[in-house]
Amino acid sequence: MTNILDIKGRVAMVTGAGQGVGRRVALHLAENGAGAVVINDFRLERAQAVAAEVEAAGAKALAVSGDVSDLEVVRAGVEQAIGEFGQIDILVNNAGNAGPAPTSEMTRPFWEQTPEEWQGYLGTNLYGVLNNTHSVLPSMIKNKYGRIVTVISDAGRFGEVGRECYSAAKAGAAGFTRSVAMSSGRYNITANCISLAATHTPRTAHQLDDEATLAKVMKRYAIRRPGQPEDAANMILFLASDAASWVTGQTIPVNGGYSFAL
Repeated sequence: MTNILDIKGRVAMVTGAGQGVGRRVALHLAENGAGAVVINDFRLERAQAVAAEVEAAGAKALAVSGDVSDLEVVRAGVEQAIGEFGQIDILVNNAGNAGPAPTSEMTRPFWEQTPEEWQGYLGTNLYGVLNNTHSVLPSMIKNKYGRIVTVISDAGRFGEVGRECYSAAKAGAAGFTRSVAMSSGRYNITANCISLAATHTPRTAHQLDDEATLAKVMKRYAIRRPGQPEDAANMILFLASDAASWVTGQTIPVNGGYSFAL
């Protein structure tokens, strides 16, 4: 039987892939025919550990470290990957949260924050997406093939109390992705987002492993369990494959029914 999700030896780059959703995405791609997977994380040791898992799954791997909010660092990582593998066919913009150096001030009410305190969210979740997409598009356009998948949050679709800057950055990334879909479709490049809600990762485990907190959170969900990295990775694999070659400019919720989309 033909595997319609077979990545067919494509070269993928996954940002923020040292743990959680990004790690599972990298392994999903490796397990479904990727020729090589580039693992980005701001902690090199985490990227290297996932790269070893990717190689064990049968694909080539390259670990690159760097903060996605720094365009020059991003360009250097992309150039290293293209030098190693010749091209980048699939980009998964997964890096998120508050960046590599969050501070307690970033959790204060928005009206008490300073613009400097917004930058962690904006830098990682918006500028990180711009930086990586800007860096890989020339290779994709040259090869007339590309799949770009950006992970946003229902905070960007639905809003979330106390996370105004995060919500703004995720909404901005979705708008940017729609524009990229319009401008790059002629080159056989698709660009889509998936929108996540409460997903069990190392960052959220302290909340979602607490039974009382979990029960309270899950009251808002049609499917009353938290998401798992596999749930996100399954949709990303689909969007990265040729099975989704006529899907572009979309934001697809993978959220257990936390919110719905028309």
